[in-house]
Amino acid sequence: MSHQVLARKWRPKSFETLVGQPHVVRALTNALEQQRIHHAYLFTGTRGVGKTTLARIIAKSLNCETGITAKPCGVCNACTEIDKGRFVDLLEVDAASNTQVDAMRELLENAQYAPTSGRFKVYIIDEVHMLSKSAFNAMLKTLEEPPAHVKFILATTDPQKVPVTVLSRCLQFNLRQIASPTIITHLQDVLTQENIPFELTGVQLIARAAEGSMRDALSLTDQAIAYGNQAVNEADVRSMLGAIDQSYLFDIINALMNEDGAALIAKAQEMEARSISFEAALNDLAKLLHQIAIAQTVPESISPDLPERETLLQLAQTLSAEQLQLYYQIALLGGRDISLAPDEYAGFTMSLLRMLAFSPAESFSAQKKNSVNPTVAPAVTTTQAPVRNAVAALQETKQQIEMTKPAAATHQPAIEPIVVETSIEPSSTLTEEDEAPASDKSSAFDGNWRTLIERHLKLGIARALAQNCEMLSYDENSITLRVAEEQKHLISATYQEKLSTAINNHFNKKIKLHFKIDNEANTPAKQQAEEKAVIQSTAEEAIMNDAFVKALIQDLDAKIIPNSIKPTT
Repeated sequence: MSHQVLARKWRPKSFETLVGQPHVVRALTNALEQQRIHHAYLFTGTRGVGKTTLARIIAKSLNCETGITAKPCGVCNACTEIDKGRFVDLLEVDAASNTQVDAMRELLENAQYAPTSGRFKVYIIDEVHMLSKSAFNAMLKTLEEPPAHVKFILATTDPQKVPVTVLSRCLQFNLRQIASPTIITHLQDVLTQENIPFELTGVQLIARAAEGSMRDALSLTDQAIAYGNQAVNEADVRSMLGAIDQSYLFDIINALMNEDGAALIAKAQEMEARSISFEAALNDLAKLLHQIAIAQTVPESISPDLPERETLLQLAQTLSAEQLQLYYQIALLGGRDISLAPDEYAGFTMSLLRMLAFSPAESFSAQKKNSVNPTVAPAVTTTQAPVRNAVAALQETKQQIEMTKPAAATHQPAIEPIVVETSIEPSSTLTEEDEAPASDKSSAFDGNWRTLIERHLKLGIARALAQNCEMLSYDENSITLRVAEEQKHLISATYQEKLSTAINNHFNKKIKLHFKIDNEANTPAKQQAEEKAVIQSTAEEAIMNDAFVKALIQDLDAKIIPNSIKPTT
C-alpha cells in the first residue's frame, strides 16, 4: 500500500474531529440540526486552517443517506465517495486556474440540472477572489437565486478582493489561525497513534513554524519524521527548520545584562562557525523578547509546559521594561536592515552592539573592561559626561531621602515568617572587584545592604534577588534577608546560588544566607521606587508652581500632558 501523507490521512472527516475552529463548527452544527440551510457560504482565512475541509464536511452533511445532519455517518455511498473526492454531485473548482468568464458560465449552465445521485449539487469554489470581474458578474444572478438543489461554498484567503455584491449574498465565516497549544496537542495525538517517538520541544518548534496552519504543521511533521529517521526530536527539527537554539538567545541576553561585549562577539562568531542564519537569529531574538515582556506583564499566561518557562520568568524579573522595549525595537530594525549591511555577520553584531551602547545601564564599567583600544576611552567619557552628571545628581537626591529612613536592620517582621535557608560553597573564582583582602572588605561593610548591592553586585541574577531583599541582621558568618510575599518566586535555587556566590566572592569567605518570607519588606527595589515617586512628584510640583507655566495655562488655556514631565535629576 502506498504511503499517504499525514495532512491527507488526518484530514478531518466530521465536525467533531475538526481542530481549532469551534466558533464555526458551533454555528454550522446548529444550522444543520435546525434545518436552517443557507444557499451560499463563504469561508475566509489563511492557508491550512480548514476552509476546504469544512466545505467537504458540509457536502457530506447535506448528502448523507441518513438525511440532512450535523453528524454524517461516514459509511454510506455519498459520504465515502465525497471522502475519496469522486462524488458526482460535488464539484470542486480552483478559481486560480479557472478565472475566465467562459468557465464560470459553463459551470452555471450545468447548475440548473438536478443532482445525479445526491440530495444537493454542491459547488466548492476555492480561491474565489482570483475570478475575473466578468466571471463574478456572470455568477451574481445564480448566486443570489440558485435552484433549490444547488449550494455554493466559496473559500478565499483574501476576502478584500471579493466584490461586496458577492459578499452580501453569502453567509460568511472567518476561520482563525490555529493557536500553537492546539496544534501541539493535535500533533502529539497524531504521532502517538502513528507510533512515532517524539520530543515535546521538537513538536513545539514545528507548531511555532506552522504559524497557525494545521496543514503546514502536519506537512512539517512528515518532513521531520523523514529527517529524523522515523522520530521527531528537537535537534533534528532545529536543523531541519534552521531554527536557532534558544540557549544562544539566552546567552546573548545574559551578555547584554552583564554589559559583556566580548561575550556577545564570541557568541556571534560561534554562530557564524555553525552557519546559523543571522536574519533568523534576530527574528527569534525579537520573539524571545516578546515572550519575556509577556511574562513580565502577565506571568500566568506563560504555559506551564513550556520548557523555558522558568528562564523566561527569571529574565522578566531581571530585565526592566525599558530594556525589553529597547532591545525589541533594535532587533526589529536590525532584521529589517540586515540586507543593507556589508554581510549578515556585520548586521547582526552591529545590532547587538547597538543594544549594548544604548542599554539604560547604571554603569559603564563593562564598556571600559571590554574596550579593545584604550585610546577610544577619552572620547567615550566626553560623550557620556552629561549622563554621568545626571546620575550623580540623582544619587545625591537619593542619599538625602535615604538619610530620613530608619536602618533596615531595625525593622522586624510583623508576623511569624517562613524560613528558607541556603548554604552554598563559595566559588574559587573571584571577580576583579573582589581582589581586595577579605579583612578589608569585612571591616568596610557597615550594614548598608543597598550600598553593597549597588557597588559590588553587578551580575544580573544575583542583583535581581538582592534588590528584592531587606537585610534584617548580619554577623561575620551569616546574613538574614527578608523577601516580600509577592517576590517569593525569586528564592529559587538558581537565584540563591548566584547571590550566595557573589556574596562569598565579595567577602572572600563562606557567608550563610537565611531567607524569610513576610507580607512586606523594605527592599532596595522598593526604596528606589519610592524615591523615584518623590522626585517625580517634586518635579511636577515645580512645573505647576512655575510662574511662566501658570501664565500659559491662564492666558492661552494651555494644558500639561500628565506623562510629559520628566525630572532632570
